[in-house]
Amino acid sequence: MANETRTRTGRSDSRDQEIEQLRRQLHDLMPFLTAGHNPSDGVLEEFDSRTELLIREALGETSEMLEAYEYAQVGEAAGLVNFPDEAPEGGATMKDHKRESLNQRKRVIESCIAELEASRAQLKKEPVYADAVIGPQVAHHMTPEPRSVYAKMTLREAARFMHEWRVGSLLVTDDRAYVGMITDSDLARVVVAGAADPATTPVGACMRQPLIVIESDRHILDAVRMMKEMGTRHLAVVDNGDVIGVISVSNILRYYSGVL
Repeated sequence: MANETRTRTGRSDSRDQEIEQLRRQLHDLMPFLTAGHNPSDGVLEEFDSRTELLIREALGETSEMLEAYEYAQVGEAAGLVNFPDEAPEGGATMKDHKRESLNQRKRVIESCIAELEASRAQLKKEPVYADAVIGPQVAHHMTPEPRSVYAKMTLREAARFMHEWRVGSLLVTDDRAYVGMITDSDLARVVVAGAADPATTPVGACMRQPLIVIESDRHILDAVRMMKEMGTRHLAVVDNGDVIGVISVSNILRYYSGVL
């Protein structure tokens, strides 16, 4: 028991040091976010190398946070989930992209610190809130109350609803259950590239099926990995088998950009 206590104390001390090092990185990052401050590429490369080393040492080579930090350096959805058409639309300047990337770095470092603090609390047998242990959950960043259309509706009607509701995807129902999803990218591909008639082509003929789902209590980075593996930018979120929302690349990007 004494040896176990010393081991646990040693690991806790190590966590203290790792947390302090990442807090210093976070402190060093803050001036970069100040208006008018424009760090050089060389300075950022040095900062990123140091941060990646600390994350690797604290959380491991295969850590989700290490992967997230690599995506954060890109600063746009194209880098987050490998979809070039998800990059910021017209009007964004290089300065905007750089600031967005810096904000994402900040969020990832903060998440690393939170994960390490939760681990330290467990080592000390201190009470830990479930959210602190699990990390940012899909349910906390999804779009609740998803919009839907019937499979027999036309693509034109679906496009009108997307515009009216300001959403990038719609669940598709057959009156009994959700059977698929259609997105703005699907519409563009089918109508523009495929030359389908939007006035007569039913949604059901172009939807993505079966519906790709993720549990609401999964880590937000699980959603990133699933999007990459399944080649989609939208996932239906389920709780006990019921669809309760949709999480998209935009939701994930807003989280890592610090936009509420």
